[in-house]
Amino acid sequence: MIDAKEYLKKMSAELDGPIKSYIGNEEPENLMEASRQYPYRGGKRMRPAMAVACCGAVGGDRSKAVPLAVAVEYIHNFTLVHDDLMDGDESRRGMATIHVNYGMPTAVLAGDALFAKAFQIICDLDIPAERMRDALRYVSKAVWDLARGQQMDVNNEGQIVTEEVYLETIKLKTSVLFAAAAAGGALVGGADRKTAEAINEYAIEVGLGFQIFDDYLGIMGNPAKTGKSNCNDIRKGKCTVMVTHTIEALKDDAAKLAEFKSILGKMDATEEECARAKQIMKDAGSIDYAMDMARAKVNRAIETIAFLPESEDKEFMISLANYSIDREL
Repeated sequence: MIDAKEYLKKMSAELDGPIKSYIGNEEPENLMEASRQYPYRGGKRMRPAMAVACCGAVGGDRSKAVPLAVAVEYIHNFTLVHDDLMDGDESRRGMATIHVNYGMPTAVLAGDALFAKAFQIICDLDIPAERMRDALRYVSKAVWDLARGQQMDVNNEGQIVTEEVYLETIKLKTSVLFAAAAAGGALVGGADRKTAEAINEYAIEVGLGFQIFDDYLGIMGNPAKTGKSNCNDIRKGKCTVMVTHTIEALKDDAAKLAEFKSILGKMDATEEECARAKQIMKDAGSIDYAMDMARAKVNRAIETIAFLPESEDKEFMISLANYSIDREL
């Protein structure tokens, strides 16, 4: 079985040149520099890798999916620029954020420029017009859904929502762009609509599993590996599957529920209080519940692409699904 992490590094290196080739030396220079900052810096590049792999998995010419891969990466980075503005974050990927380096107006324009460049690239794909329209539908709907998911996340901040609302939020925030990359790559590779939709569903499930596991790491991960305190999400009151399950499990234990809620969202919670909140979640079976759900999402994703012929690209898609719930352990 392919090592997804190593394969991602290899594909990221291969995509580095194309990703850095589409923003020319135009005026104004500061806008060009700001637009380049995030995509040129690197990252896991899981979305562009997904586009290329899904093209190959349906028997297509992987090189034809590279422009789509670049476009999806630009869209992803456009969302990061605007996320950093909304959140007031001052650093990303070990450097100052774009609005810190270039100011808020230029950061907004850099995000807009990346978004526009992405669709310009897609319109030049070397595929039949009908397939291009289908690819554009997936990508444009993903951006629309991503905006909806971001606003839902803002609306949910500080609130305890239902599991259904939380899952819909992370689907829109995290999964849809993965899925657009996957389905778009399949379309570039010559897949019919039924195959592209199956691959889209595969990526939706991978994205859900990825985010549920990311939430798990936020609570149970090793800070030396994750790079953040596993008290952060408790102090921020982040509503996750683990939290919604705990609250439901404790509905008949008013005292313990009140204790849990008194710690959740307490910005100055001590390490001991955080440990107590984690223990309550464990005792409620919520940690295991979340991990079981993440595994179920990944298993469903792998089942969805079982019909694809055996290939290195399919093997990578399976490995990537498993990697999404087996990081930093």
